[in-house]
Amino acid sequence: MKRFKATIVIALLAVMMMVLCGCTTWDNFKAAFIDKQDPETTIQIGVLEPVTGADSKAAEDEIRGIQLANKVHPNVNGKMISLVFSDDKSDIDATETAAKTLVDKKPMVILGSYGNVYSLAASPYIKEAKIPAIAITNTNPLVTRNNPYYFRVCYVSANQGDLLARYILESEKEAEAGVLLPRDDDVALAEATAFTDRMKAETDDDDSIAYYEEYTIGQKDYTEVLTKLAESKVDKVFLPGDYTDDANIINQAADMGLKVMFLGDSEWENPEFFNMLSNKVRSSNIAFVQFFSSDNSGIEGEAITKERRSFLKAYAEEYGNGSEPSEAMALGYDAYFVAVDAIDKAPDDASAEDVQKILSDPQYSFEGATGLINFSKSGDPIKTAYINTWQKGKMATIYTVEALK
Repeated sequence: MKRFKATIVIALLAVMMMVLCGCTTWDNFKAAFIDKQDPETTIQIGVLEPVTGADSKAAEDEIRGIQLANKVHPNVNGKMISLVFSDDKSDIDATETAAKTLVDKKPMVILGSYGNVYSLAASPYIKEAKIPAIAITNTNPLVTRNNPYYFRVCYVSANQGDLLARYILESEKEAEAGVLLPRDDDVALAEATAFTDRMKAETDDDDSIAYYEEYTIGQKDYTEVLTKLAESKVDKVFLPGDYTDDANIINQAADMGLKVMFLGDSEWENPEFFNMLSNKVRSSNIAFVQFFSSDNSGIEGEAITKERRSFLKAYAEEYGNGSEPSEAMALGYDAYFVAVDAIDKAPDDASAEDVQKILSDPQYSFEGATGLINFSKSGDPIKTAYINTWQKGKMATIYTVEALK
């Protein structure tokens, strides 16, 4: 309290000097009295995000998740945590400057950035500075590849195909499935390959993928591929690709009376996808991967962690009970807490490099709001995932896929 009062007095005196002298700018005052951090009493966590520009709206939930976590747990090892923001301005060139500026401030950990391309642009500077960084919603495998200082708290795209195959095998007890994917889409192909590989490996049957068709991106009429689907008798079909195309395919299948469950990646959590679905589509027609869901009905007991309950409580207090937290917000919350947990487990006089060693330890684990989190050698998470569907405009969890080491 004494230190707080002293800070106020100093700040007021500085303002008076500015008024009387007229020679001190606000920027000078801000740098001298607000931005200056005492290393003896604070620990810095960097936040690299597009605060402005075209991607700023999409990045908001990541930032809110970080800020909510900081409000819940604002200190570690007896020191206050200072969030140091650096705006990459939704621009690759600006990201390089923002990354350089941020690493120069020597934070213990960096969180972000939203957008695969921005994290990739920042990656060399993070690696050179030897500061661990945690990506939040980046699904591109290149973000963490060949950079021992970059981690992430969400699955890469290809892993989502594997998770959906596990759902088919474990929950639905299906020995065969189908794949319908867009041509010339590398991400969709990677997801489909992971899906088919898991199905074939677990069933020991190369014919477990009984239906495999392609369509053209932006196509409007899917009668031909859906007729082949009906003839195949397959009732579980993996559908990677753009969710606009996915919604059109699902709607047309419903119009044709096909009783098929289509399987999608985490993009299907977007309300825009749900709003594209026709009234003929039932919850039994769709299932998709998600890294978090506020619905507890389909979640096993051990997945309802202490941090999950804390997150939902904090969210309700901050934003009210009328809305539900997004996946990105929960992942932002977890990224912050993973950083704090690693700092806490490091020695009192630890460097950022020491924190990286904690995260890289094969024995490291953290039970977050989105489930148990471990990191692979590549910095990717080995964690809980949820299979969800849409029910009356809300997401509902129908299966929990436990982490496989």
